[in-house]
Amino acid sequence: MSRISVRGFAVASATAVTTVGAVVGVASGSTPAVDDNNFEAAAADTTLLADIPAGQQAQVQTASLTQQADAQASAADAAAKKSAEETARIQAAKDAKSKKQAAEDKLEAEREAKEKEAERASRSSVRDATSFSAKGSYSVAEVQAMARQMMPADQFQCFSNIVERESGWNYRASNPSSGAYGIMQALPGSKMASAGADWQTNPATQIKWGLSYMNSDRYGSPCAAWSFWQANHWY
Repeated sequence: MSRISVRGFAVASATAVTTVGAVVGVASGSTPAVDDNNFEAAAADTTLLADIPAGQQAQVQTASLTQQADAQASAADAAAKKSAEETARIQAAKDAKSKKQAAEDKLEAEREAKEKEAERASRSSVRDATSFSAKGSYSVAEVQAMARQMMPADQFQCFSNIVERESGWNYRASNPSSGAYGIMQALPGSKMASAGADWQTNPATQIKWGLSYMNSDRYGSPCAAWSFWQANHWY
């Protein structure tokens, strides 16, 4: 048998010892003085190493293992709960990020759609060169007004920047040394005949040719042509 310290068995052992002493005392003719309170206090405060039968020892061990298992199960539950909470927190953060990105993408798509619609509206309002009545002469303001109406609003300033430097909006400007002609200073001027036979006298025809030249594969737009002009001082 194993010897372990058990408070309950200590009390039982003390009781047994006291009982034996009482019996011996009676047999010898003496009356033992027993103080119940002192006995209980002594028994309660006594810790003995008792011999425990195997069956009782197994019960004690089983109870201890059960407590350990319960403690481990509680710890496992707590760990699982903490892990679940952390997983939920991470997922919530991912969901919030995804929602934010989706909202930003939606706003960007709406912005692009509005820009495209504005561009379509702007292009649809562009007038063709043939829509202007022919005149004997045109002022700078009149030529500029034609140009504004013949291209998208966001391209006019770039177009104007080039024309200002090439001809100062003079549709009859001629360079005697090179043969460049008109507000676009086309070289030679006869190139503009592809836009109309009146290229020498009609600024609308010259603007039409200039836009075609700038919007071609060479540049793609007046603003792209202006970027090139700034770098090279010609276009």
